[in-house]
Amino acid sequence: SHSITLNLADDFHHHFRDGESLRNTVPYASRMFKRAIVMPNLKPPITTTEAALEYRCRILSHVPEGRDFMPLMTLYMTDHTSADEIRKAHETGFIFGVKLYPKGATTNSQSGVTDFQKIEGALEAMAELQIPLLVHGEVTDVETDVFDREVLFIENVLRPLVEKYPKLKVVVEHITTKQAAEFVVGCGKNVAATITPQHIMYNRNEIFKGGVRPHLYCLPILKREEHRKALVYHATSGNPKFFLGTDSAPHSKETKENSCGCAGIFNGHAALELYAEIFDSA
Repeated sequence: SHSITLNLADDFHHHFRDGESLRNTVPYASRMFKRAIVMPNLKPPITTTEAALEYRCRILSHVPEGRDFMPLMTLYMTDHTSADEIRKAHETGFIFGVKLYPKGATTNSQSGVTDFQKIEGALEAMAELQIPLLVHGEVTDVETDVFDREVLFIENVLRPLVEKYPKLKVVVEHITTKQAAEFVVGCGKNVAATITPQHIMYNRNEIFKGGVRPHLYCLPILKREEHRKALVYHATSGNPKFFLGTDSAPHSKETKENSCGCAGIFNGHAALELYAEIFDSA
């Protein structure tokens, strides 16, 4: 027999939600994580420095006594995010990234970016200050097959963006395809990616095994087995460009289990254990 010792880790992509949800999400996360990048897609989204700092206080108020947990706050990028707001956020010392959702890409992304020309000033300030851009990498036009959204985003949006801003730190979040992994490997040290437990545990067949399984529906959606295997390879390779990001995304039961259930997989209660299973079997 053998044992695996798990140290407190960092989670570089976590949805805590707000209000009563914090009573559960914060204790779960702080049990196994020392720090976590906090997603800003609330209702309304966290678009200002003031809102991020207030949200940070709400999260900290639910950390169980005796635990040392640090929420790493982010801003939600919109067409109106200014360079001044980026600098203001940086000066606080508590805001560690800016999240880019293409409008309509996932949960609460209706305020997301529609025109990259409108955020050029913000991106230039981020490159100057070395604030990472955290990207949900999917195109959102309705004509695109849902399984192709990530690959098309990389080729049509992300590759040109990285070439235009060579000093900008970019994290391609919750990658799901071998093409995304290959893109990250081929870029410089300023481009990295997070990998979730669900995308290295399951392929898209699991969503439909014996019926529709709403608790395995997330965005980006699970992909073919060849992509899952590629992600396992990169996740377990030791390459520092790939790191842990659970994308733990809780929803109420009634919003998941209905005729039009929302996207998101909650794994915050056992994320490290799930990763350990994959690493142990790889």
